Amino acid sequence: MTIAPPKSQVLRDAVSVATGTTAAPPGTVADADAARRAATDAAVQSVTREDDPSDAVLLGPSRPPKPPKESLANGARRVIGDTEYIHFHGYWVRWYEPLPESLVSRKTLIDHLTRRAFHHTEPGINTPGDRLELARAVWEAQTEPSMKRVNAAMLAGALFNRATDIFTAIVELEEKGVRISRSNELMKACGDCFKEALELGTDVRHFSGEEGIDELWGEPFRAFTLPIVAYYESRFIKVAQTMANIDQIATTLQATFGGRPEFAGLVPQIDVFAAAARQECETMKSDDSIFEIWPRFVAAGESLAAIPPIPLPGCRPECHYVLEEAHNTLCAGRDLINWVARARVPMPRSTKLFIARCESLAARLATC
Repeated sequence: MTIAPPKSQVLRDAVSVATGTTAAPPGTVADADAARRAATDAAVQSVTREDDPSDAVLLGPSRPPKPPKESLANGARRVIGDTEYIHFHGYWVRWYEPLPESLVSRKTLIDHLTRRAFHHTEPGINTPGDRLELARAVWEAQTEPSMKRVNAAMLAGALFNRATDIFTAIVELEEKGVRISRSNELMKACGDCFKEALELGTDVRHFSGEEGIDELWGEPFRAFTLPIVAYYESRFIKVAQTMANIDQIATTLQATFGGRPEFAGLVPQIDVFAAAARQECETMKSDDSIFEIWPRFVAAGESLAAIPPIPLPGCRPECHYVLEEAHNTLCAGRDLINWVARARVPMPRSTKLFIARCESLAARLATC
């Protein structure tokens, strides 16, 4: 049995590869990516999703049919209409041409991913890179645990911005004809900042206050260490995992509310919203189709939350409170799917807590 190396070792090896100080050894970033691909199979095993007709009928262009399990290799591509898809672990994901391999392209990618990371995480942590030393000093001196976590998140933000500042300087020098080798101190410092920011990522929370989403927080670091083509592949895999997470939440909602007459007609609305969420999470904001996909996603979520429970005749007063909690739970599920789709990464801890909440609610509904 192969034992994966500790996370800190994977990070050190990844930085060494990125800065050119060593060749990529087995058991480092490449193997970590392979492990993540294998983990996706486990994620989709718990979700049984037949092709949702709303994907094609309600969401515009037709998509490739869902392949039989284990009949299609990961990485297979198919063109439907004007859109190309790539298959990973039972999901077809919209394919995009990777940027050309260059420092300028890598800078563009890192800048975009850094903005996304700050957009989807808690406020107040986008610390400028020139305040790194102060952010570190305050974090080291902080003794109150809850405040130290926030200071750690602020330090992580400063490290990200310092890394992007350094990489910007490297690209500007390259554009002026000054070649910067992978072993250059600037490149090493940039990698060190990204690595430390990623290590602090577990202290960074989603803007909702839910779990940390260190998968998203680690994206700029991965864009720095991996070849651009390999990074794009890792993103397609992550989108497939995100789709599986969306379906897992949707399936939980359907199991909780599908048999309740107070919520008649809800299941098709859940299907529509889940299909819209899958399309949203695979579509880049620079894609022209976003002007159809994003409004449809928002409208489907609003329609889902607007469906009130209709108490049955003779409903006991205490059951009215249960139905109110049921509607709140429905809205919470809508919000969780929204967050997962927009961040384009799974949120397993929040999903686990939500499933437990639905199981508790189902037991209470059974008494009404």
